[in-house]
Amino acid sequence: MKKQIIRCPYCGSTAILRDASYVYGGKSRGGKVYVCSHYPECNSYVGVHPGTTIPKGTLANRELRKKRIRAHNTFDQIWKQGILSRRDAYRWIADKFSLNEQQAHIGRFSDYMCDQLIIESQKVLHNNISLPLAG
Repeated sequence: MKKQIIRCPYCGSTAILRDASYVYGGKSRGGKVYVCSHYPECNSYVGVHPGTTIPKGTLANRELRKKRIRAHNTFDQIWKQGILSRRDAYRWIADKFSLNEQQAHIGRFSDYMCDQLIIESQKVLHNNISLPLAG
């Protein structure tokens, strides 16, 4: 299989596969990251699925990484609270935003898509608040 070239969406440079400690230093839990070759001036990177060289999404700068974490934290409550199974929750993302299965990953989402997911996830959570039964 031909090695894929990953480009930084911010500066256009190629990304380099590095040990996670390159970015996280002593806080690293092992693993690998794709890092923009202009890091740290261009602060974009993405984690890699354990034991592979497959990126978990697209390179993101600090602001987008924070937004993706917030989107995940909000969305994950849908399956953690048992409103939907994890698998069905991801299917819901795909259906809600007319995405295919590959596109329905928060690690690929833009700032705008993260905002939309947070809004829609909050609606689902609000509409599924379990109220105590009247006694």
